[in-house]
Amino acid sequence: MIKNREKEIYKVTLTGSVVNLLLLAFKFVAGFVGHSSAMIADAVHSLSDFITDVIVIVFVRIAGKPVDEDHEYGHGKYETLASVIVGIMLAVVGVGLAVNGVEKTIAFFKGEPLESPGMIALVAALLSIFAKEVLYQYTVIRGRKLNSPALVANAWHHRSDAMTSIATLIGIGGAMLLGQRWNVLDPLAAVVVSVFILKAAFSLMKPGVDELLEKSLPDKDKNEIAAIMTATPGVVAFHRLRTRRIGSKVAIDAHVKMGGSLSLRQAHDIASEIERSLKQRFGPDTYIGIHMEPADR
Repeated sequence: MIKNREKEIYKVTLTGSVVNLLLLAFKFVAGFVGHSSAMIADAVHSLSDFITDVIVIVFVRIAGKPVDEDHEYGHGKYETLASVIVGIMLAVVGVGLAVNGVEKTIAFFKGEPLESPGMIALVAALLSIFAKEVLYQYTVIRGRKLNSPALVANAWHHRSDAMTSIATLIGIGGAMLLGQRWNVLDPLAAVVVSVFILKAAFSLMKPGVDELLEKSLPDKDKNEIAAIMTATPGVVAFHRLRTRRIGSKVAIDAHVKMGGSLSLRQAHDIASEIERSLKQRFGPDTYIGIHMEPADR
């Protein structure tokens, strides 16, 4: 099951890598040939996409390694770490685009001319928008189905590249259709898009950081866990419920109170029933620790 999940993640990521490699090569050529600084910046953003694809491939392989003596809960958090790294890289790109856009805008209003781009740059921007949106839809759907935070994070990086190309398209199209006095549209659009990129970066980093800092599952999930345990025949009460995520898996620990007159086997059967119900809800690889206590203690 884990191996199949790994293979699917690799397949999706490698598909994105090939597209990114072809796109960034074409964008660099279009940027230099078409005299478009915006397209060159767009190519750099595609390069960051390619780098994050490599990061996802490396970290998912590590995350898929079986439990060992040094990692008794598996290596799932390596995948979480990958999603945080992707988010950080996305934030760096967003800040870079914003700074570059502001600098160019200021220079333009100070009288510094911005060179008009060529048709090849416009074609590259249109191609990038189409290709990256298709990649986003494909990657995010597969990422959610495979419950892979790193893959979903990478999908948003694809979309950020598409948004960047939209800004590039506006700037290039405006300059070509309206003349040199509208060349400022390119850096202005880049600044606006950078805000959305930074927002996406934060939304990707926050859950990963929360998991690395051992944040509990949402109240909705904890309420479901409580309902499952209390509905199990033989359970009188429970306390000290602790939850967390480990990559794509969930860990649940609780102290469960049962009748003091129950035999060890009866108490064990009740605990096993709780485990079965929780794994049915949260997945077969859920880590569950049940501490049994007599209710009259």
